[in-house]
Amino acid sequence: MFMFRLIIISFLFLALRVDKANAQLSYKKFGNKLLPYSEILVDGSGHGNFTTIQSAINSIPSNNKYWTTIRIKAGNYREKVIIPKDKSYILLKGSGKSKTLVEWDDHSDLKIPTFSSLADNIIVKSISFRNSYNNPINNKPKIPAIAAKVSGDNTYFFRVGFYGYQDTLYDAKGRHYYKLCTIQGAVDFIFGAGQSLFERCSINVIGDGYITAQGRESPNDSNGFVFKDSHVFGNATTYLGRAWRQYARVLFYNTNLTNVIQPLGWDSWNFNTHENLITFAEYGNFGPGADTSKRVDWVNKLDKTTIENMASVNFIDDKKEWIDNQPY
Repeated sequence: MFMFRLIIISFLFLALRVDKANAQLSYKKFGNKLLPYSEILVDGSGHGNFTTIQSAINSIPSNNKYWTTIRIKAGNYREKVIIPKDKSYILLKGSGKSKTLVEWDDHSDLKIPTFSSLADNIIVKSISFRNSYNNPINNKPKIPAIAAKVSGDNTYFFRVGFYGYQDTLYDAKGRHYYKLCTIQGAVDFIFGAGQSLFERCSINVIGDGYITAQGRESPNDSNGFVFKDSHVFGNATTYLGRAWRQYARVLFYNTNLTNVIQPLGWDSWNFNTHENLITFAEYGNFGPGADTSKRVDWVNKLDKTTIENMASVNFIDDKKEWIDNQPY
């Protein structure tokens, strides 16, 4: 009888510990499934679980399997933020693109952006990242200074701001979806070898240069940049892009191109003897910058099927593997 009672007490104690451990877990709909997730609050004034974003990320166990939402109160966060490769399933949510700002000012080295997202299955919403090193008003040299680097797969940005001058957004590799985002810069300010769809985004040109420098290296690579239903504007002049690698691929689709666009449109950069390998294309754009009569003579005319495939989520999620399975 004593042993039976001891077993019952032990079981109840274990159950109590399990309930306490799960008390911070809630449930959220992911596609058609209801799965556990947890929340962390970051508040710079000290009224949350953490005062810095990085400390909140550090608290998440490596190789975690459930989504964790890190909610960030409004404010300016003076820190570099890194989501390491072994910390997936993080939803980073600020209080608004104009209310929550993460800012730093490193430069030149591709490894030191203000924000680095290196893991797969990451969502970022309602926040902005700025590299202030060569802000136009501080008269510092105009050199690479990255606001954000994205190299994980299955990454979604919604209402996120990226602010810099040269090399603002390093879209390095992986499948990425940018929706209702703002990207500011002058020289190669969206660059890399990501396979990315930019939908309904605002592209703000603040200095003469190039919007994109895409890095596709082989005709068999699936990556490229697609800008759909977006708006390109600013106070300087710009090319739509130049080829960072010899098979660079960029499409502007149904986008408002204002008079900031250089008439030639595109630049082959170091590949002027291999222009036939580059895929730079425009379709259905409007505005004074959409006039293609003076474009470079090697700009591509893609067939309608290719354009329709690239200008949809099929370009980044053709098997419906990830976008529909993220938290609502």
